[in-house]
Amino acid sequence: MEYVQERVTTLHDLAGSVPDAPTDRAAVVVPMTEREYAGLAADRVLSTLESLSPARVVVPLRAPADRVAPFADWLDEYDLPLDVLWCDGPRVADLLDSHGLDGERGKGRDVWLALGCAASEEYVVVHDADTKTYDERYVPRLLFPLAHGHDFSKGYYARVEEGRLYGRLFRLFYAPLVRALEAETDAPVVRYLDSFRYALAGEFAATSDLAVRMRSPRKWGLEVGTLGDAFAHAGFDRSAQVDLGEYEHDHRSVSGPTGLSDMSESVGRTLLRAVVEHGGSVEFDTLADRYRDAGHRLVEQYAADAAFNGFDYDRGDEREQVATYADAISQPGEDTRLPAWTDTSLSPDQVLAAASDDLRDVREGAGR
Repeated sequence: MEYVQERVTTLHDLAGSVPDAPTDRAAVVVPMTEREYAGLAADRVLSTLESLSPARVVVPLRAPADRVAPFADWLDEYDLPLDVLWCDGPRVADLLDSHGLDGERGKGRDVWLALGCAASEEYVVVHDADTKTYDERYVPRLLFPLAHGHDFSKGYYARVEEGRLYGRLFRLFYAPLVRALEAETDAPVVRYLDSFRYALAGEFAATSDLAVRMRSPRKWGLEVGTLGDAFAHAGFDRSAQVDLGEYEHDHRSVSGPTGLSDMSESVGRTLLRAVVEHGGSVEFDTLADRYRDAGHRLVEQYAADAAFNGFDYDRGDEREQVATYADAISQPGEDTRLPAWTDTSLSPDQVLAAASDDLRDVREGAGR
């Protein structure tokens, strides 16, 4: 049984326990899109949250207007202190535009909007709604470090299902890219990014003070962007990672508009921006080659691990993914992150009021 500590405090699932944690002082943010509507995984998440009695649940919803009313009706069926934040409403768009904050829409933007609203509670927990194995341990485990001297905690778990290794974007892109960077720079931020066992996990918790200091990438890259801000404001000493145990959720294809190759571009830009922003020196001309070398070494290690466990493993396919992800490595470019809530004149109350009015309009238009 593994119990080794990393550079950040690492809490292991050694006894299957549900620790005492301040769920009654926490807001839980659960981003959703139209594909989660009435889904089994989302139902499991919401039903479990009913039993945990958090202070508040905020659902930032990205969906077209004709899907919002039935979605909100479905959410109303749960006995939760629930705020539905329709992120695509016209009043929300106008409000952001008036503050110079309109732009690309995606998961990062949705979560940023919700973080401002959720930060009225002492603690904030963020996790996805597509987790097939979600249970009552997740939220208390993420919150536990915050009640014991930490400002930030992140979940980790093994992405293994039906005799196969998943977590491909982390295994085949993030991990070898960080190794390539660590070989050329001694910047502490790179060691920090390498400290998390599953850095691309969507599950994290933070104090409200830290939550309002996060600058979210607008689409993908949220998880890495979160780590960059956690490094700046919590550092090694006040960061933790928590074993969430068994974990299964939907898998994405490599290609396509929402596939892993597209995601790798945002993740790579966000990661490299965090490194440069915090003093890391990067040789961009040779980075892709060094990433490929690190990726191919890891493929051989994964192959050995899979064989040891009797798993299926396609070494050629994994090497092809490394080649695909290498094309995503480039200099960060323009910084389009949303600002920290502490650095904008926009208030969360304005966002919540605009979203509520937008939601009321679509429900009235649907005859509800």
